[in-house]
Amino acid sequence: MRYPLIVFDWDGTIIDSTGTIAESIQQAAAEMGLPVPHDERARHVIGLGLHDSLRHAVPDLPASRYNDFVTLYRKYFLAREDTMTLFPGMRNLLSSLREKHLLAIATGKSRKGLDRALDAGGLGQYFAASRCADETNPKPHPAMLRELMKELEKERTEVLMIGDTSHDLEMARAAGVDALGVTYGAHHEAGLMACGPLGCFSTVRELSEWLTANG
Repeated sequence: MRYPLIVFDWDGTIIDSTGTIAESIQQAAAEMGLPVPHDERARHVIGLGLHDSLRHAVPDLPASRYNDFVTLYRKYFLAREDTMTLFPGMRNLLSSLREKHLLAIATGKSRKGLDRALDAGGLGQYFAASRCADETNPKPHPAMLRELMKELEKERTEVLMIGDTSHDLEMARAAGVDALGVTYGAHHEAGLMACGPLGCFSTVRELSEWLTANG
């Protein structure tokens, strides 16, 4: 077994949520009378910590109004949260991987948001540990991976990170961990490949085939 520990990002990797996140950012900006970020800018911040996301997506937003923006964002996001689904084939992949690997999550979501999502999807059983952006240094800082490795007693050579953004892959590179990119989420393949992953995949099926052969 090459990678006893496989760490997944959440939004855009396991669950099809990137469109909802980007649109919620855009709706909140519009309601506050701010320039509405285009789709690519809104999607680019997915996975970052809260403040980093806001500084990039809505640079005209004063720091004193961050809480107001977050309240509006959450209103729009929560209104659509129940409509989000796992990417096709993801539940089967997680079930298969769990038989031979430890699985974990490293996400830009809050702890409250991740726990709610895991409960709603019945996915908590698949993961041995998780780290959220409000618990430690957010991506692309390597803290999440370092803490998961320490908790689960794995060396960096035993770990594989899977994510849909450059933030995920940069975190993996900073932690000295191998990584795979998926292009069905938030970021384009060119940006992912620039971060040096072992490969990029456009479907869960392709990802599953690689993991079966190499994981």
